[in-house]
Amino acid sequence: MAKKLPFVLCCVALVFTTLAYGGVHQPILVVFYLLVSLAGVFFLADNFISTTPGVSWAPLQIPLIGAAIYAFLQIVPFGTTTIAGVDSIARTISLDPNSTWMTALQLTAFSIFFGMMISSLSTIKRTSRLFVLIAIFGFGYSFFAILQSVLSPQKIYGIYDVGLGSSFGSFVNRNSFAAFSEMTLALPLGLVFAGGVSKDKRLLFFTAIALMGVALLLSGSRGGLVAFVSEVIVLLILTRQEATRKTVVLRIGLIALLIVAIVAGSIFVGGDTSLTRFAETAASEDFTTDRSHIWSVASQVISANMPFGAGFGAFGAAYTRFDTLSGLARVEQAHNDYLQVLADAGIPGLLLGLVFLFLLFRYGWRARKIENVFRRGIALGAFAGCFAVLVHSIFDFVLHVTAVALMFLTLLALLAANQKPFPDELEDERKHRQRKRRMRPNGVADAREDAESLQLPMQENP
Repeated sequence: MAKKLPFVLCCVALVFTTLAYGGVHQPILVVFYLLVSLAGVFFLADNFISTTPGVSWAPLQIPLIGAAIYAFLQIVPFGTTTIAGVDSIARTISLDPNSTWMTALQLTAFSIFFGMMISSLSTIKRTSRLFVLIAIFGFGYSFFAILQSVLSPQKIYGIYDVGLGSSFGSFVNRNSFAAFSEMTLALPLGLVFAGGVSKDKRLLFFTAIALMGVALLLSGSRGGLVAFVSEVIVLLILTRQEATRKTVVLRIGLIALLIVAIVAGSIFVGGDTSLTRFAETAASEDFTTDRSHIWSVASQVISANMPFGAGFGAFGAAYTRFDTLSGLARVEQAHNDYLQVLADAGIPGLLLGLVFLFLLFRYGWRARKIENVFRRGIALGAFAGCFAVLVHSIFDFVLHVTAVALMFLTLLALLAANQKPFPDELEDERKHRQRKRRMRPNGVADAREDAESLQLPMQENP
């Protein structure tokens, strides 16, 4: 039981933060930290007692751990300074040490969550259970979000009024919901493209993907729509090698049918306004859509705080110095995660980001050659989901939302864990071959299948 608890608690944290407004409020973060801490205690206790330690790691953990360490270094005092006539104020790299401290704690919790998730995905059975959880939860959550957009569009759960915000589902910001949906539908979409779905389940998968796509479109997130298109394109590119001409035509037809189903479903639920919402958002003069101004100020923050950055979480404090607007609205994020990494962490953040991107794309490219169809589909879907979020991060700050970040780390764990065969995978294949041998009397054909699966030479009958 102790071996299962860390995995279960990580899954609970993922679902809980999503339902609890995305995990952006401090009380929700406290519960998340408690869940991760409890999971960590059980994980350490199990590895201390067990004779076979179950600790696994992946190079993808290095950038995240490095970011957490650097965040703590940014609040280490080195001398004192005088600000507004007040003497003996500790000098730190961060312009806002308190915010950097909170971000450092969050990055540490993310690192622990990520490490335990990678270590927990040690069997094909557990991987399939996590896939089922994400697919079913994504389907049900999207269905709830669609209903809420019709019955209670201004209030989350009918009780929480976000005011001037633009909520969708349980997220205060519709872009966060879109980013979450991009990742939940990526896994079943990856299995479909990899050919890992049996004929009797294809309609079920298609329905789930279409419903999640409808919810994404109804959210009205332009960045989410661009990210979803990029996700499909990436899957087409990564699965083109093993595809025949007939398969390519079928996949293109599937994509066209999926797009038609998503658009038709959106119009059926939300009417014509569900599609004109994109144009209305683009024409809005709200400051949150004026990304060009925010990005120009962010570039000034970057140049003024090189080479070490203004501090993780300190972008809001650094922004006010260069903001030429009235200042009535406080900008906390750069609406571009790449600019914000440079603004917060400077050159060290740039290096950590480049290492992460290199490792991610290397894992994604290697996923094409995974022999097991299920593992290949999961890995490709996980990579496509992560890629979609990286595209979305060009326009928004979706990875700053706890629930979105946890789902992103979960997909990274699935991508890393499925690179190699699991111990129970060969046993499952052996049992499958035995069942087929009992069902089919053609021993020569079954022997040929066994030889091919084991990569043994097969001698032809004279």
